[in-house]
Amino acid sequence: MTATAETATRPLPPLGPNRRLKLPKQAERTLDNGLTVIAVRRPAVPLVELRLWMPFGRAHLARGAMLAQTMLAGTAELTANQIAAELQKVGGGLSAGVDPDRLMLSGAGLVTGLDRMLEILADVLTGATYPGDWVETERDRLVDRIQVAQSQPAHLARTALLKRIYGRHPYAVQTPEPDQVRAVRPPVLRKLHSERVHPAGAVLVLVGDVQPERALDAAERALAGWGGDGHSADLPPAPPLEPGPLLLVDRPGSVQSSLRLALPAVPRTHPDHAALQLANLVFGGYFSSRWVENIREDKGYTYGPHSLVEHSVAGSVLVAGAEVATEVTAPALLETMYELGRLAALPPKPEELEQARQYALGTLQLGMSTQAGLASLTSAYAGNGLRLDFLAEHAARLAKATVDDVAEVAARYLAPARAVTVVLGDAERVAEPLAALTAVRTESA
Repeated sequence: MTATAETATRPLPPLGPNRRLKLPKQAERTLDNGLTVIAVRRPAVPLVELRLWMPFGRAHLARGAMLAQTMLAGTAELTANQIAAELQKVGGGLSAGVDPDRLMLSGAGLVTGLDRMLEILADVLTGATYPGDWVETERDRLVDRIQVAQSQPAHLARTALLKRIYGRHPYAVQTPEPDQVRAVRPPVLRKLHSERVHPAGAVLVLVGDVQPERALDAAERALAGWGGDGHSADLPPAPPLEPGPLLLVDRPGSVQSSLRLALPAVPRTHPDHAALQLANLVFGGYFSSRWVENIREDKGYTYGPHSLVEHSVAGSVLVAGAEVATEVTAPALLETMYELGRLAALPPKPEELEQARQYALGTLQLGMSTQAGLASLTSAYAGNGLRLDFLAEHAARLAKATVDDVAEVAARYLAPARAVTVVLGDAERVAEPLAALTAVRTESA
């Protein structure tokens, strides 16, 4: 079928009104051991998603990473293969991960297998053994991954930016060194498990085709016996950003430069959060943003510039990044600073703001449309003391934010003078052009 000239140029229909964010049925219970359980009904398919969030701030980097790698390697009752086989019987699986704030266990399975999945989870939480052969194998794999990452420009730029943002704060270093990983042994992991894997402050989220009260009962039956006298280490607040000179990280021979910027942001509960989210979208937070239009579409300096607000337990920060050819490093930085300044000086047009608003609200609806997305959202918010009703409140604030609101927060938080800037590239070729724009301090990669 061939399109006629009329149909080929027919405009898209206008967007409909924003739909009110509808929250699913949910229930919450705090068990006697301190574990908070949140169950959310989402009956799309006969599955249930599981997320267990445990505070893990200030854990030793190498030991924490290895604990997550080997936590499912066996218990006193089951080997690693038996754990996997038992989970497969109920159409499920479990995985573990760690970041500077939390240790997370994630999984999914058939609703009919929820009880068994929770039994296995309880067995891992109370009886993980960290067998030597598995620890050795996973240790070698983790060392290999770290060494590969340390050769990648994006990782090096991120590492330099974190140090520049956080200084002496625990967030400043988020990847262990290979030698630190090589030193980890099973007894150390068992000790870390006994100290940090406990229910106090932990949040279990269950989302799926199950009545919330039934899910809470199942969790209580399986996990009421999980205890522990361990401790949680509170993180200090993240330090305020200190702009200072641009940090140029020298990577001789590099054909590209990695631009990274950090700007102040606010936590989700701050009154400026919704307007700042929209300001970030207008600047560089999605494909139709000003920054993308400028340095990708108009000038062709880069393929994928992007900015986002990173929320952590200790604080929030807006991070922007782009990979550009060496010869356009300084021009790309100049245009980036220009767009930041322009956002306050030239507020978004009503249609520009409305487009960003539709994107933000649509992304929120999309994130809640699947069981997995809803489970991850619920867990992320619950780990920071928030519940799903916050999403409805946030959606309302997004819908009400005005052009003046966005311009005001842009001037307050996104002024170029407030940016912490890092460039990873060939200093011999880019130092002089960058120095023509701003003060530069150079160090080796």
